[in-house]
Amino acid sequence: MDAYGDLISDLFSVVGRFRRQLRRSTGGGFDAAGLTQSQAELVRLVGRRPGISVRESAAELSLVPNTASTLVSRLVNDGLLIRTVDDADRRVGRLALTESAQRVADESRAARRAALSAVLTKLEPGQIDALTKGLDVLSELTRLLHEDAELRDTPEAVKA
Repeated sequence: MDAYGDLISDLFSVVGRFRRQLRRSTGGGFDAAGLTQSQAELVRLVGRRPGISVRESAAELSLVPNTASTLVSRLVNDGLLIRTVDDADRRVGRLALTESAQRVADESRAARRAALSAVLTKLEPGQIDALTKGLDVLSELTRLLHEDAELRDTPEAVKA
């Protein structure tokens, strides 16, 4: 195992437990609707950013465009998403949630925010500072992973 083996294991464990516990604490939402994690993430993203394009949503979720299109088609068929054609560029598909899906997204987001707000008040100021710094590090790790994935997906890397 490499020098970061324990850190990597701890990171997977903590982030996974955090996500599962937040889901359990807030219940309902799209997690209870039988959606895959990718589908639920796409629905939540569109709920936060109505009008986002299929391409933008793929980039935001680090999905290949083909995968995003498949997810969109499934969610449109399931009555959760509405896909429209952009007025300025007919090649661009814009996404919005159906009215009922938007209501679930808003309620789910509010429940998650309320649950986190309630427990954040139980932390010491130093813990809040450490959490803020830790989020900066996680953001940088995410950016670096994204860069590495893009480099691997370039035509030059594929040929090598």
